[in-house]
Amino acid sequence: MKFKAWLKKYLLTGLIVVVPITITLYIIRALIGIMDEFLTLVPKSYHPDNLLGFRIPGLGLVLVTFLVFLIGLLTRSYVGNKTVQIWDLLVGRIPLVRNIYQAIKQFTEAVFSTTGSYFKQVVMLEFPRPGLYSIGFLAGPARGELETRAGQTVMSIFIPCTPNPTTGYYVLVPEKDLMYLDMTVEEAFKLIVSSGLVMPNHRQPPALQD
Repeated sequence: MKFKAWLKKYLLTGLIVVVPITITLYIIRALIGIMDEFLTLVPKSYHPDNLLGFRIPGLGLVLVTFLVFLIGLLTRSYVGNKTVQIWDLLVGRIPLVRNIYQAIKQFTEAVFSTTGSYFKQVVMLEFPRPGLYSIGFLAGPARGELETRAGQTVMSIFIPCTPNPTTGYYVLVPEKDLMYLDMTVEEAFKLIVSSGLVMPNHRQPPALQD
């Protein structure tokens, strides 16, 4: 029995180390393969493999990253910004497609925005019923008709699902019913994706000096 317990102990320890590394490498390899597929759009005469004489794994990832950076740079310009606005107007005229496009764009802007208060604060609230608590992300105060109908200050909260945080619930919660947490957005995402297995370290407030 001792040998069985000893074997089980070290086997589980090894799995804890090997499984995350294996899955991470597999996902990275899959992503690099997907990015490399974009190189098939390049004409053969200008294909990097033909120009260099050998294949560089992951080159597609580098090129796609550069392309995304270039698009971001151009979008910041006047002409690029106007082009995006025209594109949004055209897509907005297509039934069904506009709903999907606008929903994805708004979510992307909320997650990756570098300005405003989008998802900068993690909160805890009673959801889906009193006595049960959920982790949510503060998107900001609700305005207009939402605030008027509620008759008080209500906050827009996104409650992500586990283990896929890209889906979830949008709820309006009175500000007084929210508990503001010290954990970062990144720590909260890890907590949600891991289904509570990866708990963030609690940071105690610094002690006051006498």
